[in-house]
Amino acid sequence: MLRLEDALIIDWTQMPTYNTIMSVAAGAALLNIVWMGRLILKGHPLHLIGHAVTFLVLGTVLTTTGLHMTLTWPFAKYFPFDNIIFGEPSLAFGVLLLGGAILLWVADRRRQKESAVADPGPALTASIAPLNIFIFGMGLALGAIAMAGLVFQLFAAPAEEPITGAFAEWPWMEAIFMSGMFGFVGLGAVFFPFALRGLEKRDRPTLWHQLVAITLGLSGLGFLLFGALNFFTHVGLIINTMGPIG
Repeated sequence: MLRLEDALIIDWTQMPTYNTIMSVAAGAALLNIVWMGRLILKGHPLHLIGHAVTFLVLGTVLTTTGLHMTLTWPFAKYFPFDNIIFGEPSLAFGVLLLGGAILLWVADRRRQKESAVADPGPALTASIAPLNIFIFGMGLALGAIAMAGLVFQLFAAPAEEPITGAFAEWPWMEAIFMSGMFGFVGLGAVFFPFALRGLEKRDRPTLWHQLVAITLGLSGLGFLLFGALNFFTHVGLIINTMGPIG
């Protein structure tokens, strides 16, 4: 049994934590990208404004939290590396989503002006193409984060955290899980520019489309569910480590 004097005590006033909402927002955004791509490939009607608003909402959450984490390093006292791992990719993804929201809004205005229901794929491809270098670079960065997680066995939850803390004695388990999700997103980002070239209505998706759908879809689902779970586990961690009150 853990003795009181051995219990982990964290000064939470020195470590504001919000990677819970960041994880849910990132997962939802990844799933929405896969969903939108599928609609384009299938030639189904695409509600551009609806997706633009979705990108705006999720991009605002990720940009705001990611920027704050990147500039202020709230985890510096206990887990300084988490500021880089969670903050900077969230900031990058959030800004990309905000840019995507603008592009989708412009595409919708152009479609209304032309009074035609045209395939939006080629136009969106041409608009996003200049961002491919940054997307590819962030994919490599996410791969580096995944490798760091495996090499240094990061992401292990302390024993005081409910559910995930049960695996505290085996830090490699959560390291593999979290690194796998970061690695899958990284692969999806690296594949994305190649899949973007053929983003138009077609009878059958290309191999690049399938790879992006699998990597982003699985990682998106993982981040969404894991982030939702953390709303319980992180609350429990705070309760178990905040020490005596008063």
